[in-house]
Amino acid sequence: MLNGVVEGDNEVAVSGLSKIEEGTPGTLTFLANPKYTPFIYQTKASIAIVSKDFIAEEALPASLTIIRVEDAYASFAKLLDAYNQLSKPKPGIHPSAVIAGSASIGNDVYIGAFVYVGEHTKVGDGAALHAGTIVGDKVSIGSNSTLNAGVKVYADCQIGNNCTLHAGVVIGGDGFGFAPNSENNYAKVPQLGNVIIEDHVEVGANSTIDRATLGSTIIRRGVKIDNLIQIAHNVEIGENTVIAAQTGIAGSTKIGKNCMIGGQVGIVGHISIADGTKIAAQSGVGSDIKEPNTIIQGSPAFSIMDYKKSYVGFRKLPDLMRRIEDLEKKD
Repeated sequence: MLNGVVEGDNEVAVSGLSKIEEGTPGTLTFLANPKYTPFIYQTKASIAIVSKDFIAEEALPASLTIIRVEDAYASFAKLLDAYNQLSKPKPGIHPSAVIAGSASIGNDVYIGAFVYVGEHTKVGDGAALHAGTIVGDKVSIGSNSTLNAGVKVYADCQIGNNCTLHAGVVIGGDGFGFAPNSENNYAKVPQLGNVIIEDHVEVGANSTIDRATLGSTIIRRGVKIDNLIQIAHNVEIGENTVIAAQTGIAGSTKIGKNCMIGGQVGIVGHISIADGTKIAAQSGVGSDIKEPNTIIQGSPAFSIMDYKKSYVGFRKLPDLMRRIEDLEKKD
């Protein structure tokens, strides 16, 4: 599975996984971060996955077998995924689930307690809908996708293959569309679009992705969204972009592919962010980012190198102000 090379006991067996600093006999661990290298010389784990360029600087425990691979972290993640697949619930439909007569349910699907599946909805092969999940009418859920407990998917939305939506996620709630009227009240603008989530997307717990006013809010293939994130109506997020917790993205903004967005970032609406952009945590982005592969920070955000220079000056401001006051007194 890992295309690794075994050094040690070819017959060693394990029944669990462990962190390298907490390894116990019968478990498998890994070493990817050099910071944890000292632990490999004292771990009690039976197997350790290491990268092929790892060189032991002292004797390894006699009870430890190592497996050399191209990338220790990626290989361990692959094992975790294999274990996760084994621990998935067995296919079947709980008797308390309510499934509309016109819904289409694929093969080997798990549907948990108190799940609702709406009219003309399609659930792909191998999908799992955990307890309390509600899926509206004319929704499409792809093969091998998992909707964890309490997920809500509004009508007309599309979830791709191999997606994971964690507990409390809401897909397709109304976008924040209101127009002031002559009576100084706000009239609701109907939100008639949907949300399209492509394949291999993961959405963290209690995150929300609003449906479009018209057209679609689109989350492209491979996007990873952390917990507690708000994505507004008509936003488009490019392939393999990752977004950390508590970020908010306002309506109609287009984010490119392979971007990295830190926690608590705020992004205004109706702007475009170029491919490969990296946005530091707690930044505020208020205008287009046109140059690909730039790193920005601050509020309002700008080039990270300029930000660091400015921050040095900012920290010196109290001292500079005192010096100016002293000079003014001398004058």
